[in-house]
Amino acid sequence: MRKQFLFLFLAFIILGTMNGQTRGTKIGYIDMEYILQNVTDYTEAKSQLDQKAQKWKQEIEIKKIEVNKLKDALKAEKALLTKQLIDERETEIKFLEGEIIDYQQKRFGPNGDLIQQKIVLAKPIQDQVFTAIQDIAEAKKYDFIFDKSSDLTMLFTAKRFDISEQVLRVLNRTEKREQLTKKQLKDQETKESKEDAVDENPVLADRKKVLDEKKAARDQVIADRKLLQEQKKKEYDDRRKQLLSERESKKNGTVSASSKTEETKSTAVVNDSSKLASKKVIEDAKIKQAADRATTLEERKKVIEDRKKALEDKKKKILEEREALKKAKAEKLKENTNKN
Repeated sequence: MRKQFLFLFLAFIILGTMNGQTRGTKIGYIDMEYILQNVTDYTEAKSQLDQKAQKWKQEIEIKKIEVNKLKDALKAEKALLTKQLIDERETEIKFLEGEIIDYQQKRFGPNGDLIQQKIVLAKPIQDQVFTAIQDIAEAKKYDFIFDKSSDLTMLFTAKRFDISEQVLRVLNRTEKREQLTKKQLKDQETKESKEDAVDENPVLADRKKVLDEKKAARDQVIADRKLLQEQKKKEYDDRRKQLLSERESKKNGTVSASSKTEETKSTAVVNDSSKLASKKVIEDAKIKQAADRATTLEERKKVIEDRKKALEDKKKKILEEREALKKAKAEKLKENTNKN
């Protein structure tokens, strides 16, 4: 079966190459397991099915325990029983063991309830995925799209050919559109067109990734600063309340030397903790910024190297074509000379 599939696969590629001489063959792939794991409806239903399967396993274990008890009782009483009673109990035990095996096959066998319910659960999502794949293939001129999680052995797959995220976006778009107004739909379409442009251009995708990482780093720094400000505000409020309480006590003449000492100690502790927290937040922010800067430089370097390599390949190809053209002209000139 696999040999036949590979033969058909090669035949399709040859036909695609013959039909697409004016453009390169465009191939993509998806990971169906990854897509299913990221669809909310499927994961929720699968969780319920797993709970059912766990319940079935518990029922099987209970039945096995009951059979083991019967076996132990027979073993203990065997010397006191007649041959007929022993045969009856052994027959009963075999019957119960057969029931357990039948129940296991019914629930977990190749055609059991678990497999059948998994198929029923996955089919609607798979149908939506296939529809989304057809739309993407027609819109972006794909010649072949394969499923990485199927029986087809893919020895190597470059990440840039993975369109699983695009399929997930199409599924999420369909679900969101049902709940949007006209204005929201228009905004959503604008956002989708930008996402599609990023998918088509790897350089844009790299830039978007770098920008997203920078934004995440800025958000983290802002969150740390906000946390520090809230902490300082709380300390200020606590200190203010304490001062008001002390003033009230002074008016009543109830302030003691010990309370003043405690006040001084608590103020020093608060100030020290505030300084330490501030210093830690600043150090963490600096470390994160340095890491983000290093990552950005590395990614830029990679993009530049890729561009440089592409230019060198293009230059090499042009030189080879020129050399081939010179040789062809020289051969043609030689032929004309020989004829004359």
